[in-house]
Amino acid sequence: MIPTFSTSHLPGLDFGCGVFQKTATVVQRYGQRVLLVTGGRSFQESKNWSKLQELAAQSSLSMKHFQVMGEPSPQLVDSAVQQFKFDEIDVVLGIGGGSALDAAKAIAGLLRLNHSVMDFLEGVGPEIPYPGPAVPFIALPTTAGTGSEMTKNAVLSVAGKNGFKKSFRDEKLMAQQVLLDPDLLSTCPAGVIAANGMDALTQLLESYVSIKANPFTDALALSGMLSVRQGLIPWFAAGHAHIEAQTHMAYASMLSGITLAQVGLGSVHGLASPLGAFFPIPHGVVCGTLVAEATRVNIQAMLQREPNNDALSKYAHAAEVLCGKRFSSKEAAWEALMQCLQDWKVQLGLPGLGQYGVSGTDVDDLVKNARGSSMKTNPIELTDEEIGALILSCL
Repeated sequence: MIPTFSTSHLPGLDFGCGVFQKTATVVQRYGQRVLLVTGGRSFQESKNWSKLQELAAQSSLSMKHFQVMGEPSPQLVDSAVQQFKFDEIDVVLGIGGGSALDAAKAIAGLLRLNHSVMDFLEGVGPEIPYPGPAVPFIALPTTAGTGSEMTKNAVLSVAGKNGFKKSFRDEKLMAQQVLLDPDLLSTCPAGVIAANGMDALTQLLESYVSIKANPFTDALALSGMLSVRQGLIPWFAAGHAHIEAQTHMAYASMLSGITLAQVGLGSVHGLASPLGAFFPIPHGVVCGTLVAEATRVNIQAMLQREPNNDALSKYAHAAEVLCGKRFSSKEAAWEALMQCLQDWKVQLGLPGLGQYGVSGTDVDDLVKNARGSSMKTNPIELTDEEIGALILSCL
């Protein structure tokens, strides 16, 4: 029997090399006045910046531009809304990595309202129900990792010991259309390839073993993990543009966004929230550094307390997909999975948490702040001691 499940709606999608050329045509479906939101400089320094200007001019688009330097904060989003709220923006076009897309998504959600984003942010404000409407949002990712183009949440953060990393989340924030062109990934440096790729992999693996997983998301997660195996290490090793590998990773990242939005994540992302807020650690580095050990902790906890948990079989199947081979037993598969994840961490040069200032004295605070929505869909409820040991083993 296939169990009962439900899904939320998804954006329209154009996937493939060259779909960037459709940008102006797609934008015009929603109007002529465009707010373009990009990252700091990578896109502007690429050949596609001038192409976009040409496409906009040919279509007589009126375009304002806002840059997002680093991870977006609530203050940045509110500032952008104040700057452009009287410009009668018809459509927000986000081009960049996860930070740029999250900022664009949040800005689009607020341009027609008289609210601070803090009014809607989960866990830190009054959490007023989001009324909408949002300005139509179109997403063009230039990195492969977060899957933000396919999600209904914008992750915003305030850095420091009293900081946070929380989501502005609502179905109305979903992109109207995604243009996913693997060619746009050609400018990714090695560090971004590594961190973002492990973010995508972690999202796929965690959603696959989520307590809310279903046959629909399982199929997507397995397909995505196969593409990670085919794309991540070859792209990183090439040290330059590798269109076949880029295509695999663009596809995997997109699927990871779908699956996380539908069924949630797990302990790695539960810890990523306080780690990313309290320390200057890139999100993908957190994922790549923790995922092997988090997998070990989950498996050990299930063997001790829930030996019939379906996630144990799923971890074994994930091992076959990521390692590209069959195993004689679940035990052999689990060991191979943990070794594969650890080997990839080493090959990709991802550092331990200690290099970003995390120490044993921070464990209690991190554990206390790790029990957000992601931890609630982990395949087994971990104890504080297990979460603390996970952190310590990754310093």
